[in-house]
Amino acid sequence: MTDEELLARADAIAARAYAPYSNFNVGCAVLTRDGVVIEGVNVENAAYPLGVCAERTTFSRAIVQGYLPGDFTVAAITASPCGGCRQWLAEMRVERVVFRNGGRLVHMTVDELLPEQFDAGELA
Repeated sequence: MTDEELLARADAIAARAYAPYSNFNVGCAVLTRDGVVIEGVNVENAAYPLGVCAERTTFSRAIVQGYLPGDFTVAAITASPCGGCRQWLAEMRVERVVFRNGGRLVHMTVDELLPEQFDAGELA
């Protein structure tokens, strides 16, 4: 699957986002090493901090389906990921990320996306 095809999947699923407050629908599609595509969307809540980003719903679904960090090759997102989601992408050990930002299509590794990220290996 090409990056453009994966991003098209993210675009299609974004229409299912629940974003009545911001009207900013975001979709995420992640390709696993075994060729499965897992999708997610942002889900807002009237108590704003309780909303979840598309990346977080996608990886949560993947974990429920039995996938683990390191099982993901590429994540395609319809918008630039927030700082928290950049940490999620790092922790899930995604090889690379494709997203739109300011009308551009951006391709980055997670290390480029989030240099000096928090390393869970440093936890006691």
